[in-house]
Amino acid sequence: MGESMAKKRFRPRSANSRDASPSRSSGGRPGPPRHRRRRRMDGPPRRNPNQDGEGAPGPADDGEEVELYEASGMLEMHPNGYGFLRSPQGNYSRERTDPFVPGTMIEKFGLREGVYIKGSIQPARRQTGPRVREILDVDGMAPDEYSNVPAFETKTPVNPDRWFQLEIGSQPLTNRVIDLLAPLGKGQRGLIVAPPRSGKTVMLQHISEGIAKNHPDTKLMVLLIDERPEEVTDMKRHVEGEVIASSLDETIDNHVRLSQLVIERCKRLAEMGQDVFLLLDSITRLARAYNKWVGNSGKIMSGGVDIKAMDIPKKLFATARAFEEGGSLTIVGTALIDTGSRMDDLIFQEFKGTGNMELVLDRRLADRRVWPAIDISQSGTRREELLLSPESLHAITMLRRTLTSMHPVEAMEQLTKQLGRFPTNSEFIKLIAGKMSQD
Repeated sequence: MGESMAKKRFRPRSANSRDASPSRSSGGRPGPPRHRRRRRMDGPPRRNPNQDGEGAPGPADDGEEVELYEASGMLEMHPNGYGFLRSPQGNYSRERTDPFVPGTMIEKFGLREGVYIKGSIQPARRQTGPRVREILDVDGMAPDEYSNVPAFETKTPVNPDRWFQLEIGSQPLTNRVIDLLAPLGKGQRGLIVAPPRSGKTVMLQHISEGIAKNHPDTKLMVLLIDERPEEVTDMKRHVEGEVIASSLDETIDNHVRLSQLVIERCKRLAEMGQDVFLLLDSITRLARAYNKWVGNSGKIMSGGVDIKAMDIPKKLFATARAFEEGGSLTIVGTALIDTGSRMDDLIFQEFKGTGNMELVLDRRLADRRVWPAIDISQSGTRREELLLSPESLHAITMLRRTLTSMHPVEAMEQLTKQLGRFPTNSEFIKLIAGKMSQD
């Protein structure tokens, strides 16, 4: 009996026993070290991955009844397949209150980044953030219907052949000059080349005004990257469309993330057959941000530009196109020159020729207070014959020949003087056509 008790007394206990590894203070032999979860030292513990946009989904519902509410937002995808709804009221920034969208739901309905979703939301509870329980609407369509929308990459791109007329009356003259010398088509990839203090911002506001008044069915968006906060406020007050900004006090990561998200939003609208017009200010600052974001790949061009830094910005700019099946994405971006930076000059050279419309602003005209400060000989649109009538094209060709023979300042002064005599461009063109017929 004593022997059996001794065996029982010294029988090794299971590894799951609480005192299987006695402490040193009790006199026992120490067991294997316990692996405890290490607390993050770079900040407070995360409540749940749903709230910072970078983790995995939270725990499943335990069956407790909760009251759902409706919310909407733009879908931002995570590389792991799930996503979050970003609010336009918060400039699509990452917030802890952004509803989580499960990957299974995204896969079920074939959702793409940039779609605008309305859904039933389960409120944040315990350690989980808010999450989408049911999708009610995807850009005005039932969720089951969205999978029938053709992808952006599968549609057929064609040359722009539908005109964005900017003229809204006798003023502003900027819009009338652009209509004559560098007309914009739906699906255009336009580049405004601007030295400092040449009227770039005012020109963008005039263009947006022409789009908003003459083409109300077109989705107008303005993307400002690394811009001064006061300029962001001014643009929001003067533009009727949606202004999205990542100002210079934001991080490089936010510049990159927001630019990609906005382009994805434009693509989603265009692939559904809608005409989208995006003003991008500026391509130069966007390229600077990507140059810092990519880091050092080991191959640096002149001006300190990484050889891989231009890949994504050029790809974003190249998304502008018109579709044969309907719908278009027009992007008009600004490129800064004569800033004293070799990097800015190289960025401009990288983008020069990628567009199919260019407006070159001249500092000499701006110094003389001649507006718009457009260099007529350097500005124009490729395949403009697809946008203008034969009569208008012939008259404008004769006008351009006359103006390009003059000094740039004198040419713009003469053009604005003549336009001021006529309330519309059509009457001005009729006058030119009449003189041509007499000759």
